[in-house]
This record gives sequence, C-alpha cells and structure tokens, in this order.
Amino acid sequence: MSVTAPSRPSRAARRGRARPRGREALLGWLYATPTAVFVIALFAVPLLLVFRMSLSKWPLLAGDQGVNAPDNFVKAVEHRFFADSVLFTLKYTALATVLLLALALGLALLVQESSRWNNLLRASFLIPSALGLASASLLFYVFYSPYASPLSPVMERLGLSFLDSPTSALLSTTFLIVWRYAGFYMVLMLVGLQGIPAEVYEAARTDGASRWQTFRKVTLPLLRPTLALTTVLCVTGSLLAFEQFYILTKGGPDNSTITVVQLIYMVAFQGQNDLGVAAAISVIVLAALVCINALQLRAFRSGEN
Repeated sequence: MSVTAPSRPSRAARRGRARPRGREALLGWLYATPTAVFVIALFAVPLLLVFRMSLSKWPLLAGDQGVNAPDNFVKAVEHRFFADSVLFTLKYTALATVLLLALALGLALLVQESSRWNNLLRASFLIPSALGLASASLLFYVFYSPYASPLSPVMERLGLSFLDSPTSALLSTTFLIVWRYAGFYMVLMLVGLQGIPAEVYEAARTDGASRWQTFRKVTLPLLRPTLALTTVLCVTGSLLAFEQFYILTKGGPDNSTITVVQLIYMVAFQGQNDLGVAAAISVIVLAALVCINALQLRAFRSGEN
C-alpha cells in the first residue's frame, strides 16, 4: 500500500499567510514608534551628549572647545567636595533605605488583611506620596523653621535644632523622605504579600510554626522579588537625592550635606560653570549606579538559589 506524501502549500497560499503576519509586524512597529522616539530623544541623545561633554572642555557659556580627555575626570575626582559628597550620599542612602524598607514592610503587614479600617489606613499612609517632593520639602522647610515651626519653642528649651548640625540635618531630611515614600513602598510590599498563596500559610500553621517562624521561613523568602524591586528603587532614588537637600539645607551646615547630584549642579551652574567636569561626575555616578544595581540583583538571585 503506497502512502502519498502530503502536498506542499502553493506559493499563493504561502503569500496569503504571510500577509497577515506582515501586517501584524507593521502594526507592532507603528505602535512602538512613539515610545522609541521619546526614548531616543529624551534618553539616548542626552546620554550621548553627556558622554561627549565629559570628554571635552565645555564651559557653560562658551560651549565645546575641543577634546581634553581625561582632564575632566581628573578634575572631578580631585574636586574638594567630591569625596565628602560621595561619603555623605552613601551614608544617607544606607539610612534611608533601611528605614524605608523596614517601615514599608511593617505597614504592609499591618494592613494586609482587607477590612474597612485597613482600607482607611492604606489611604492615609499613601496620601503623602501624592505630594511632589519639592512641595513636601517646602512644607517641611516651614515646619523645621525656628521662626514658623510650632515645635520651635520646645526645641529651643531642649537645646535642639532640626537643621543646624550635620547629624540633625541628615536625620531631619531622612524623616521627610520616609514620610513621603513609606506609603508608596508599602503598596509595593502589599502587592507582594497578597501574591503569596494562602495555602502556604495554612500549611505552616498545620506544621505548628509560630508567627515569627512563618514570617522568617515563608513570608520573607516568597517576598524576595518584591524586596529586590523596592531595594533597587530605594537605593537609586537615594543616590540621586537632590531636591530635599537643596531646599532644606542648601548643602549646609558647613557643606556637610552636599550630595553627589548637588555637586554636579554646583560645578555646572555655580562657581566653576564647567559642564565638562559636571558631565564627568554624571558619568561616574551612572557607572556606579549600574554596578550597584547589578550587585543588588545578583545578591538577591544568589539568595534565591
């Protein structure tokens, strides 16, 4: 008994099938084009310009005056505030990240169960996130003012101040950031908590696990992807801190609260007016951000393994 081979589709049939696929691909490109244009115009082109500026002598008013690599990077590292600003930014990043993650996780655990009271608490915790950072900084600037703050008489009697010393300025600014962003990170933590299956908790209770054991052995391991996301966001935002310190402290007292982004602004538009050196600092910050985020993600992935 002979078996006939299946007939191959004709060329016209293949063309008919290819047309819908080609139209779908064309529609996909059309949908992606606006986003691609924005990314190229607002990210790729400025990034390339920053790299070029970092390798050129580029005064603020005179413009490009030729390549002078690597002089800008040498001047950036040798700047009198560079080392201090890096150390202060790292100190602030560590403090803000730990406080934000701890408070956000605590608030998420507090309002994890859905109820009318918890829904009200969620909205209350999230309200500060709706306020812009510059607006929140101006609000706290008035609150910290020795002339307008309602707490100024109490602070004077105790011999304390909000912004007059390096330590108090750091703590006061960190309090602003925690107040502003804790609700936002609480929402991210809450999404991660609600993604954990209830059967896992039931199995842990059946095995006789305590609340602390359930939190340590079940909640934290299953919440690891959310913790990785929030940690990256916290660290990145803290390393790029600018508005809160620029409005509250202006880098004071005694230039003790200058962040790296503040230093970029100072070099570019105050004093030196040197966009080349400022761009070199920006490139250093970008490289540091990429390395730090890569190390964070690698640490979380190795922890999962």
